[in-house]
Amino acid sequence: MKIEYTTFSEAGTRPYNEDYIRVVEMPEQYRTLFVLCDGMGGHAMGDLASHTVGDVFANYWLKKPEFKDCEKKVHEVCHKASVAIDRKSFDMGHVQMGTTMVMASIEDNKVTIAHVGDSRCYLLRKGFSDWEKFAETADVSHVESDVVYQTQDHVNLQFGWETVAKCFFSYRPEVAVPDIREFEIQPGDVIFLCSDGVNKYVRPDIMKDRLLDDRTPEQVADVIKFLCEKDSQDNYSGIIIQIKE
Repeated sequence: MKIEYTTFSEAGTRPYNEDYIRVVEMPEQYRTLFVLCDGMGGHAMGDLASHTVGDVFANYWLKKPEFKDCEKKVHEVCHKASVAIDRKSFDMGHVQMGTTMVMASIEDNKVTIAHVGDSRCYLLRKGFSDWEKFAETADVSHVESDVVYQTQDHVNLQFGWETVAKCFFSYRPEVAVPDIREFEIQPGDVIFLCSDGVNKYVRPDIMKDRLLDDRTPEQVADVIKFLCEKDSQDNYSGIIIQIKE
């Protein structure tokens, strides 16, 4: 099974880009890791936090090639990333910093998806319908066509404003707890990781249709970037992954 992918990351209307992407290809293990982080806390601190966490994930995968993808592996690297954020904060004079994280690691015909915060991952499969959800609710409106899985944002609503409920934040290891799911993948599947600067400003139906278009990852990325350029008021970043034969 082959994969084709592309990445994009733009500052948008913001003066700085605090998003960060890492991709680690490990062909001997038939494994590729994709990580996207969205930093918080202002320029330099948010940027430093996103780079710190993204690099911890990438380096952990590279240093432990024999460690197959699993929940234990994700929990271990999340602990290491939380410790790394604390050390950076200490080195900077106890400054507060934080970042979200979303990852997808593809190993053979399996993908492990994990996230902390409101950065998202979508696993799309043309023609898929979640009829189990229909059986649970007896409501066809809950059956989302073509969507195998979508991460649920870790946010709280306070006085009409969304605040991130989970993230990697200095001296707060208790909020760096990931949601982890594993899925078998098949040719034709599309995996999309993005920061909230994408999903908050591009209509979900338009985004899904464009991701499932019969185009290269680069062509799809150009369309999504165009939509973000028009409307996004944040940094916007994404990783588009297509599963091939």
